Amino acid sequence: MRFSSIRLVFAVGVLCACGREVGLSPDLVVLNANVITVDETRPRAEALAVLDGKFVAVGIEAEIEALVGEGTRVIDAAGRTVTPGFIDAHMHPSPTYPPDSRLARVDLRPSSVSTMEALIESLRAKASKTPEGEWVQGRGYEDTKLGRHPTRRDLDLASTAHPIYITHSSGHLGVVNSFVLKSSGISAKTPDPPGGAIDRDPDGEPNGVCREGACGMVRRGVSPESPPTRQEAVAGVTRTFQRFASEGITTVVDARASPRSFGVYQEIVRAGSPVRITVMFAHRYLERLKEMGIRMGLGSEWLRVGGIKTSHGNSLSGRTAWLNEPYEATNPETGKRDYYGIPPRRSQVELDALILEIHEADFQAAVHSNGDREIEMLLVAFDRALREIPWEDHRHRIEHASVANPAILSGVKELGLVLALHSYVYEHGDKMEAYGASRWGMMHANRSALDLGIPVAGNSDFPVSAADPLLRIQSMVTRTSAEGKVYGEEQRVTPEEAIHIWTMGSAYSIFEEGNRGSIEVGKVADFVLLSDDPTRVSPDLIKNIDVEMTVVGGKVVFVEGQEL
Repeated sequence: MRFSSIRLVFAVGVLCACGREVGLSPDLVVLNANVITVDETRPRAEALAVLDGKFVAVGIEAEIEALVGEGTRVIDAAGRTVTPGFIDAHMHPSPTYPPDSRLARVDLRPSSVSTMEALIESLRAKASKTPEGEWVQGRGYEDTKLGRHPTRRDLDLASTAHPIYITHSSGHLGVVNSFVLKSSGISAKTPDPPGGAIDRDPDGEPNGVCREGACGMVRRGVSPESPPTRQEAVAGVTRTFQRFASEGITTVVDARASPRSFGVYQEIVRAGSPVRITVMFAHRYLERLKEMGIRMGLGSEWLRVGGIKTSHGNSLSGRTAWLNEPYEATNPETGKRDYYGIPPRRSQVELDALILEIHEADFQAAVHSNGDREIEMLLVAFDRALREIPWEDHRHRIEHASVANPAILSGVKELGLVLALHSYVYEHGDKMEAYGASRWGMMHANRSALDLGIPVAGNSDFPVSAADPLLRIQSMVTRTSAEGKVYGEEQRVTPEEAIHIWTMGSAYSIFEEGNRGSIEVGKVADFVLLSDDPTRVSPDLIKNIDVEMTVVGGKVVFVEGQEL
């Protein structure tokens, strides 16, 4: 008997011995499909069956078609491709508000704003509808697309009667207008804070651009805007999750959660969430979690507690990551080629204590770190924590690890770490120019990590890049920017490997590989129906593949062109 038939017999046994009527048929069957299972024992299949939210049969169409009963919903895939649902292992799922909402940020992404004049006009339009003295905020601008960073003078053209703050696409830089600088008392005499920097005019006066830890400081003199109500937050995040589901994402991992956001997620799950959620609480909440007896893994298949998120270092796309060798770009403050990035605010001793605290509490540590000089410090801290308290299956993570080298990857392998590497060359390849061509071959080192057997988790770091797994997969496969330039072709992976990273790789990173990440009997029935096969189309067309249907726990949560 072939292996497929053995699995099918087991599945039928489950159907007949699960405490329900003998002969009970599946709830859902997909036939005539090209199933990419991400199961090493059976990479491809023709059909699948679902009962009570889990896969109960995967295999040959004729055998599974025989399971169809009177109450079974049958989907004819018409030869199209089915993959496991995509798991975005590191993102920041901010709410989506209607454009006319008081909470809506002005969209400054290149797709909406392509010139400095258009950026100013968009902010001016928002200010015209906002009472004087209240915040006007925007997000997503890209200096490389605009030609430079906006300054306070640009924002002053939008309004001097409102505090204005806009964020860079990296989320690690911002710009404020003169209203904000004056209210906060920021002047030429104001020193840069630890872990941050203020850009300045030739006379030393702040030009409005803030980097890393300086962004909070420059806004301190203005009252924060009123937060959304719980109802507004639930509605806003639900819209965001629905959009993620339309891109084929079935599990999201909030990489900086708070008790407030966890409460929002609880309400969404009770109402019927279109995606599963794992939260990595920000480190500042660790003591509270310990006091409440909350541990990693607590929760359900829909909402569970993951690791603890913290940061050691700065931004790759914001060009603030701390490096061993200087950037190719000039120092933003001096204009000289002596720029190494912004040093982290923690010393090695402080970092060691931080990692040990998380490790000792039996939480997975997920640490944002991009520059090679930052990462080297982090490897030392992980090594010291693991020597003091051995933990074989810790799966501590480095979020991004963007500028690597062979020694760093060797250390990651030896320590048993997981890498959540960026896959955003398509949007942000131009940001890599500042690092110099000599570094590109070891940036976002997916190929090298896989070759060493290092677990890699797929992620968008949304909103830094689009929560669009097929675009992310294309970016990993081609390493080509939207402008057509290749950055580090040495780190290309195959489409099959990229799909594995975005499914089983991500599942492993959150201790869920036994429950999701592949289409196998017994796992939750999370899968997507695609208009084409990512492994067979031209690599530069993967992003054009449509997600036609998304299914989570056997329930259809998205159908292209339909309201559910």
